[in-house]
Amino acid sequence: MYVHTIKSDHIDFGTIRKIFAEPSQLELSEASADLIIACRKYLDEKIASQTEPVYGVTTGFGSLCNHSISSTDLSQLQKNLVMSHACGMGERVPNEIVRIMLFLKIQSLSYGKSGIQLKTVERLINFFNHDIIPVVYTQGSLGASGDLAPLAHMSLPLLGLGDVIHENKIVPTSAVYEKFDWEPIELASKEGLALLNGTQFMGAYGVYILLRAFELEKWADLIGALSLDAFDGRIEPFFDPVHQVRYHKGQIDTAVRVRKILEGSELISRPKKHVQDPYSFRCIPQVHGASKDAIRYVAGVFENEMNAVTDNPTIFPEEDLIISAGNFHGQPLALALDFLAIALAELGNISERRIYRLISGTRKLPSFLVANPGLNSGFMIPQYSAASIVSQNKQYCTPSSIDSIESSQGQEDHVSMGANGAVKALKILVNIEKILAIELFNAAQAMEFRRPEKTSPILEKLLFEFRKSVSFVENDKIMYKEMEKSRNFIAHINLKELGL
Repeated sequence: MYVHTIKSDHIDFGTIRKIFAEPSQLELSEASADLIIACRKYLDEKIASQTEPVYGVTTGFGSLCNHSISSTDLSQLQKNLVMSHACGMGERVPNEIVRIMLFLKIQSLSYGKSGIQLKTVERLINFFNHDIIPVVYTQGSLGASGDLAPLAHMSLPLLGLGDVIHENKIVPTSAVYEKFDWEPIELASKEGLALLNGTQFMGAYGVYILLRAFELEKWADLIGALSLDAFDGRIEPFFDPVHQVRYHKGQIDTAVRVRKILEGSELISRPKKHVQDPYSFRCIPQVHGASKDAIRYVAGVFENEMNAVTDNPTIFPEEDLIISAGNFHGQPLALALDFLAIALAELGNISERRIYRLISGTRKLPSFLVANPGLNSGFMIPQYSAASIVSQNKQYCTPSSIDSIESSQGQEDHVSMGANGAVKALKILVNIEKILAIELFNAAQAMEFRRPEKTSPILEKLLFEFRKSVSFVENDKIMYKEMEKSRNFIAHINLKELGL
């Protein structure tokens, strides 16, 4: 069991990967606990001594910011905020993403800038450590005053309300409280805002997508290299001097990886009659590389956000300041998520073109990759499926961040719509895995028509492992089951075992 200590140190994707790759527990460092306690103490003293209203602390919210609240109602105000904002609809957010939401919210609160009670943060840590997952829904956030609706659903269980997933069942929060002998948290002033203002819904989606994208971009290179060799492609477009004179990092890295993958291949080194390959093969470094560079940029944006305070107002005890500002606005993430969606979609776009080339009946490969085309349709329709998914991805790539709808009677008059961008970026990621699975299915089939010549040791090992799950298609059979086996193979094989 890995134990991660929440503290003010910078966290990166290596830290996130370690926490979520294995069973993990969280604990709060003494330094973070002290910061939380000090900030809460400062806020309580400020409320007691100050007559001027403090937004969201002694006033209403949004366009109700000019309505003052009596000191006796401050706790009820925060409870009402959480309950009234739990307006999510649609599908449930995947459990893995809600766990990342919990972690990111705990991390953000740990800096002592939010006025949260220590016991509230400790209860969130209890949820994480006991695998109690709040039920959160995908629809409802504008991505501007923070992810209000989804974070309200995440916060309801603090009050003993709402539903949670525990031991693989959806149960009322009250049942879990009874099991652990817990009492609901009574929110203090400002706590509801601290919980609901923030970008942790968008942030969690982005982190989850990026962790998977780091692996899928490797799969794109691996499968692209297999298709290149099966298509009898040329290695010269991957030579280093070509890429050094353009000097995009992703392009250089892609060429290096493909050369490594194809090292020792009999097929790639044999003389070629054709002078050039189609762009979908020849331009793998340029296209895959551009997506890699985009993914790297987006990862930098999200790494900043992992280490950020994004609720409102922000409290600075050491400077005697409580500032109502806009750190909850999701525009940095919204733009990055749209960019990420496009970068991922392009990995699928070029993959489908390679699939099309493999079934085209050229370069001594049989039409539709079967020995007896006509009687057998072979791999004709998997390409249709890939084309359909690629087209869907193009529709999903319509940017969310260019949209804005006024809310809260005009007080919140520009919103990022980053939450919608996050949800559809995940759909694109899932679709990319499917497209690459279809390409792998096709490329493995094509390679059998090159026997007895062999591809590289890395690719031969890949094919050996793949054939344990997916057999060569001699005659027509039900294909969707084989395609799903291929997708499952990509999802579960460890690339490190293949040397990547």
